[in-house]
Order: sequence, then C-alpha cells, then structure tokens
Amino acid sequence: MEIDFRPIGAFVRAHETTADRTATVAVLHPGGCTHLSLRLHRAQEQQAADEKYTLLLVKTALWLQGGCTLVTADETVFRWLQGAYGPGGVRAFDRDFMSGIYGAPFRVELHPTLPAVQEAAHPISASTVGCRIGIDLGGSDRKAAAVMDGETVYAEEVVWQPKSAGDLRYHYEGITAALRAAKAHLPGVDAVGISTAGVVLEGEIRRSSLFMSVPAAELDHCGRELLRRAVREVCGDVPCVVCNDGDVAALAGAVSLGRRKLLGIAMGTSEAAGFVDENGCITGWLNELAFCPVDASPEAMQDEWSKDIGVGGKYFSQDAVIKLAPAAGIQLDESLSPAEKLKKVQGLMEEGDPRAAAIYRSIGTYLAHTFALYYDFYGFEYVLLLGRVMSGKGGDLLLETYNKVMESEYPELAKVIHVALPDEKFRRVGQSAIAASLPEMKK
Repeated sequence: MEIDFRPIGAFVRAHETTADRTATVAVLHPGGCTHLSLRLHRAQEQQAADEKYTLLLVKTALWLQGGCTLVTADETVFRWLQGAYGPGGVRAFDRDFMSGIYGAPFRVELHPTLPAVQEAAHPISASTVGCRIGIDLGGSDRKAAAVMDGETVYAEEVVWQPKSAGDLRYHYEGITAALRAAKAHLPGVDAVGISTAGVVLEGEIRRSSLFMSVPAAELDHCGRELLRRAVREVCGDVPCVVCNDGDVAALAGAVSLGRRKLLGIAMGTSEAAGFVDENGCITGWLNELAFCPVDASPEAMQDEWSKDIGVGGKYFSQDAVIKLAPAAGIQLDESLSPAEKLKKVQGLMEEGDPRAAAIYRSIGTYLAHTFALYYDFYGFEYVLLLGRVMSGKGGDLLLETYNKVMESEYPELAKVIHVALPDEKFRRVGQSAIAASLPEMKK
C-alpha cells in the first residue's frame, strides 16, 4: 500500500547520532518529577531539526509521564517550549488538557537548577476471592464480567457510542445496565473493579474520550463521581476501584505471564497502555500513548479530539484499520459504526482476503518502529497486546509482521523485547475479568 509513514523513532535515532550537546527538561506533576535528556547540536543550521526533535520528545514525555510544569536551564529549549505551550502555540491542546486534569495552570520555566527526580510507584495486586464484577469501558463497546472466586461465570460485550453522547445520563444508564447484567449472575456482590479509557487520578476520571462530547465543566462538576455513584446504586457500599484501561492491560500481562518490566497495550477504539516496573508496581504515569507522536509525515492521520496528526491513537486502534481500508482497496459502508467496520475487515481477514492482510501488515510495521521509541522511555522487556484489533487472524499476522520488521530494523531491541498475545477469549473480554480482581475486599 502506498502509505507515507515516517517513524518518529527512526527520526530520533538518526538525529541523536550527530548531536554534540545535551540539555535537560524536568517534567513535573503533583507528587512526581522526571528528567528528559535531549541530544542537540551546536551548529545553527541544525536548529530547526533540534526544535522539531525537542517538541516531539517533550510531547511524548508529557503524555507518557504526565506533567503540568516544564523546567529547563537551557535558554534555547526554554524559548521553543514557551512558544509551543503558550497562547496560540502548537501544543495548546496538550497545555489545556494537562491543566484540566491536574487542576493547575501549565507552566514553562527557565531556572539554573532543576528539581530532583521523584517517582511514585503504586503497588498492585490481584485478588480472586469472593463474588466480583468487572467492567471495561471502551469507546465502541462496554464489557462486563461476573467472577466467582476467580472463575468467570458470565461475560458480555455490548456496543455503545459514548463519544457522541453529550448527556451524562447516557453514560450512567449504560454503566448501570452493565452492572445489573453481571450482578444477575452472582448470589451477591463483594467488590467492583472498573477499567476505563482516559486519565484516572485518585480514582476519578479527569479526562476521557468517552466524554468528549460532554462539556469539561460538567464532567468536572458531576462526572468524576459517576462511576462510583453507579456502583453504589446497583451494588451498594462495596469496595470499588477505578483504573485506567492501560494499567489494567499491564496488570493482565503481569498476572497471565508472571513477568515484570511489562508494557500492556490495548488496541481497541483507541490505544491504551500501562506499565508494570521491575518491582511489580504501576508507575503512576499517564501512559496516554494515544496522544504520543509516532508518524512525522505531513500527510499523517489526524486525531479528531486533539486535532494533532500522526499520534498513536490513529495507528494502533480500530481507526487505523478503517483508515487503511480504502488504500487496500476495501470500501466500507459509511452507515456502519466503527466497530462494525472493523468486524467487516476482520471477516475478510478470516476468509483469507489479501487486501485485509495488507492492512494488518502495515499496522505491524508501524508497531515495530514505534516500539523503538517507547523503549527509550520505558525500558520494558515484555509486551502484552490486547484489544479487538488483535482479535483473530489479523492479530496473528500483525505480530508476525512486527517480528520481521523488528529483527530487520532494530536487531538489538528484538533480542530484549518479548511480545505475547493472550488467548482469543482473553483478547476480547479479559480486561473486564482482570478489572474485577482490582479491589481489596472489606475485612
């Protein structure tokens, strides 16, 4: 397929081979600080490339790690960041998003001394005792599981359209319906775990594409407690844990594979991620890979929410399959929902259609190049790939292509990164079952 893909990971590596100076940016958020090391050039003719490189890596760091303040001692880097994250700058969406989730103005500061690194990891656990409900809220479907002492006794997958719903009652009614469906298959409910797309801080949804049509002020006023309120209505006062769906994917990998230093990625309506470190802890990072840049092509796909181009959510999701379909010679009925369009392509893949195979080979290629970038930030050794895009023969071909490209283009990384797929059932509904294990039951 004639698709212009310019991997940012390759650009970063090529750029750094000729660098002859360094600069550091401290990325701060309440309770944490990380340092981003930049490889730059002294030559004036490299300034444009240095600025592009800096803005790409800082954007990546912000969406991976989270942050509401950038501090640097480098005057040139400060000027670039101040312009990009200032009023009317190219990173205005990122600035406003971070300000919204942290409840603090986004700042760019020039200071000779940077604040010290401070990381706050969060221990995770998975419990199977008792009667539990797990809910997984995605942009095109919601999943529910009823679990008794670790055995899934009921699982459902229901299509819904939360992104286009501007009334919170739509979301509330959908969530309560999922809870009631699962509760009907249990003698009682001891705990509820919820996996959701979006940014979750302190057990609250701060921002999420699920609520992209809901005014931010309304979400802040009454939407943050929506999930817990739904649980109380249906299940009573039981332990409830709300977790980002990427962190749940990472937990799923840690539990199923018995590994650490593991990145979990769910490719569904968008791209979700979480990371379990060498100590078996969640890092507390945002892990919003959907907004991280992966393609430097000026013709890259545009994200409908941030309006940015070339970000992960358009390359590792059902949107990627849909966007690539015309280039592969597949015309999809526009009256179909995105989930239905994906199923159409998956059906062709199961039939052995070479056009569908070309789509999955393309996504596998994107993934290999992008992992080279992700690795620089995470240093992971294991990856678990989940979500509806990985379902069926398409997921298998995607992984096969990824392995070929990685071995060819990044042989040193191919030796240290190990990618796994769960079984078919777990690919589709496993996150809801894992979500059920999140809460600790009352003593």
